[in-house]
Amino acid sequence: MPGASRARATLKDVARASGVSPATVSFVLNETPGQTISPETQDKVRAAARQLGYTPHRIARALREGATRTVLLNVAGLPSGHSLESFVIGLDDELRSLDHTLLVTHRRDGAALPAEIVDAVSPRAVLDLGALYYGGDDTGWEGGWSTGLAAHGLAQIRHLAAQGHREIALALPGVGVDARFVQIRLEHAREAAASSGLPAPAEVWLADRAEAPGELAALRRHHPGVTAIAAFSDDVALVVLGSLADLGVRVPEDMAVIGFDEGRHGALWRPTLTTVRIDAEAHGRRAARAVLGREPHTEPPAPSVIVRRESA
Repeated sequence: MPGASRARATLKDVARASGVSPATVSFVLNETPGQTISPETQDKVRAAARQLGYTPHRIARALREGATRTVLLNVAGLPSGHSLESFVIGLDDELRSLDHTLLVTHRRDGAALPAEIVDAVSPRAVLDLGALYYGGDDTGWEGGWSTGLAAHGLAQIRHLAAQGHREIALALPGVGVDARFVQIRLEHAREAAASSGLPAPAEVWLADRAEAPGELAALRRHHPGVTAIAAFSDDVALVVLGSLADLGVRVPEDMAVIGFDEGRHGALWRPTLTTVRIDAEAHGRRAARAVLGREPHTEPPAPSVIVRRESA
């Protein structure tokens, strides 16, 4: 109709005209730091915005920059447990203190977040634990070697070595955990053994509770010098303790056992389970500030602590 005002251009209109995603348009027009968008793409987006007469909607901008700011966390198939739960709690608490909201997605296949999810949420930042552990970036988290939680597995081997054990086995989950994460933990354990002057740990894979006694019996036949088992997690350690009891193997007299990540039930077993406690909540708080480009305001998280109980 003559004289009618033209419909207001939207961010999606700009995205369609420039051939990129709405998230890319948002990053370019808001000059979001930390992006790797090519100069050519940025010029194309700005040209489309000028041609369409696009101006950010006042309410939309308030949502992006105000109280509804969102950080998207992809757990990416990392094993659930006390440390992951505590990490998320610390991350969430710190983000809320900075007026941000945490949204968590758990990709059990360990895959990266699909682009459509990121586009739909338009988060202020994305923390992809899978990329940090498996792909690496410039944050120092690659493979969990620096600040990643996986590195705390070194504490198990070093504790057992300090107790005088010279041959150690690793009890690993045969199912239910991304193989890449298990490989990272294996590398950490081998490095810890080498630095302690020990041979590479033997491995026993426990996929099923019913078959675990047989697997552990085979371990003892093939590696008679093994006197201690470091388990992938407290859950795996409890399978080891139950299976050794089935075999009549005394813990810790015949075999020491140490868990990892201080679950809820280790202290209820007999013998009680020695394990590793991680200050994961502090890691989460620091990660929240790092992903928003803020300086950490606390000391680095405390080192892993060995929770000394009867099994080791």
